[in-house]
Amino acid sequence: MRQLELLFGAGLQEPAQEPYRIMNVNAPAIVPPVDGRQSQTALKVARGTARLLHALGCCTVSELPLPSGRRADLVALGGNGEIWIVEIKSSVADFRADGKWMDYRMHCDRLFFATTVEVPCEIFPSETGLIVADAFGAQIVCEAPEHRLHAVTRKSMTLSIARAAALRLQSLVDPAGPYVGEI
Repeated sequence: MRQLELLFGAGLQEPAQEPYRIMNVNAPAIVPPVDGRQSQTALKVARGTARLLHALGCCTVSELPLPSGRRADLVALGGNGEIWIVEIKSSVADFRADGKWMDYRMHCDRLFFATTVEVPCEIFPSETGLIVADAFGAQIVCEAPEHRLHAVTRKSMTLSIARAAALRLQSLVDPAGPYVGEI
């Protein structure tokens, strides 16, 4: 195996005639800032849903601003370029107070609601998918119907997801940087 060494100021350099192997780098854990907009229940549902989406081969971004002015709770980007939006509802009252969910449809290939096991599934519209989650995992209870995005919208959403993820990662690495207003 060969090993690459990171030499500060010189970049990656290859030691002569050694096999590659992964080096163990002990970096401190990066802790994201706490987002106070969601309830503890909603945060748990988001965590479990994100784990499910990851298991399905998707990357997720939370609280993504959309071109329509709305903000999606979770946006998932699949390896095939498919985009899902997941709207999290922590209670019946939370669902009933929200009439904007239909606006999300124009920004995704599939639209899901995610909720807890305590919220009755019957309240959610049949034209969306449904995920039931807790803090540790989730399960798709009802598949979301597909409505394919136009190519221009897909490109715009993909770039929006990529930029948000990159800016958030950079702001964690450099919390004093100029990224705060862009996230």
